[in-house]
Amino acid sequence: MFIDNVKIYIKAGNGGKGAISFRREKGIPNGGPDGGNGGRGGNIIFRASRDLNNLVGFRFHSHFRAENGQPGGTNNKIGKSGEDLVIEVPQGTVVKDDETGKVIADLFYLDKDVVLLRGGEGGKGNCFFKSATRQAPHFSQTGETTKEYAVRLELKTLADVGLIGYPNVGKSTLLSVISNAKPKIANYHFTTLTPNLGVVKYYEHSFVVADIPGLIEGASDGQGLGHDFLRHIERTRMLVHVIDISSEDGREPFLDYLTINDELKKFNAKLASLPQIVVLNKIDRLRDFFAVDEFKMRLGKDKKVVAISAVCRENIEELIRNIWQQLEKLPPQVPVDVEEFGFDKKDTTAINVEKLGEHLYEVSGGFIDNISRGIVVNDYESLSYFWKRLKNDGIIDMLKEKGVKDGDTIRIGKVDFEYIE
Repeated sequence: MFIDNVKIYIKAGNGGKGAISFRREKGIPNGGPDGGNGGRGGNIIFRASRDLNNLVGFRFHSHFRAENGQPGGTNNKIGKSGEDLVIEVPQGTVVKDDETGKVIADLFYLDKDVVLLRGGEGGKGNCFFKSATRQAPHFSQTGETTKEYAVRLELKTLADVGLIGYPNVGKSTLLSVISNAKPKIANYHFTTLTPNLGVVKYYEHSFVVADIPGLIEGASDGQGLGHDFLRHIERTRMLVHVIDISSEDGREPFLDYLTINDELKKFNAKLASLPQIVVLNKIDRLRDFFAVDEFKMRLGKDKKVVAISAVCRENIEELIRNIWQQLEKLPPQVPVDVEEFGFDKKDTTAINVEKLGEHLYEVSGGFIDNISRGIVVNDYESLSYFWKRLKNDGIIDMLKEKGVKDGDTIRIGKVDFEYIE
């Protein structure tokens, strides 16, 4: 089974809770608070592996969660950090945000880790909140809670050359002849269902060729295999367009050429602009070469055409030489551009003050979320610390600018507070 497009869910580990603890030892009458900080949550890491060639392993396992950080301990002991979760994918896998479709990672290079989600920060223990006026804080901070994200994995085959053409034109046979690949070959009237890769040797050089499952008219609109495999030629540096010049299936060879190129242009203009060598296959089944000459005449002199018989291995060396000469002129493959759009970006500075009603105001934002993790509403010292932060950081002034009055309600998160001058 070949799977090259899956949706999965990923979540970094939550941060551990800070501890509430007081040092009590014989001979130390004023031990004070000694609650340690919680541990950091584990990261979600993606890694390209040479041992994988498709995404079938994600079909029945779609939820991935890194380990949570452990709570802090007594005597200022920091909680253990959660283990990172490494997700291995085939080389060439592109990770997209499922909601926006934007690319957030390209696993182009082998064994290079990409940290996609970072674990939540551990909460501060009560020792952190000790001050000259607050010598015995009975509160600590909860760990940072992380969000679960839906992402889509798309495998884009890494190959220098893409073999394209209608089903049953001899692409798989050609790949088996020029490379070390061993695709299943038979005279089917339907197409190969999976891309096949092969390494072609040319003297001391080598390059990778991908046999892309056969395209048909309407592929760019989802007909046949449609978009499922067109993505596999997006990374290729050039194309080899295989045409059945024998017309055994009743199709007109030049019309096949025009149709496939039209589908490439509709799907991605960049694909249509790639250098292309036209291969007229199955010349062993021609009675004369008029069909080859006619095709070349209609195509024009600007396009490179090689007439071959993959079965008889005729003109195969000429084809390999032409491919390599073209590749030498082309730039190397590069990763897909990753879009910077704030995926999993933690905001700890934003403050939003909004008037919701005549006597109701709401304070929200990353800054509030961060400091409110250490608030225990039924603890006087904790609440006093919170209101002091609101005043010192200018939030009370922002509320006054919005018109807050004595007795009005201020909503912060899920808790409503009464404002008192």
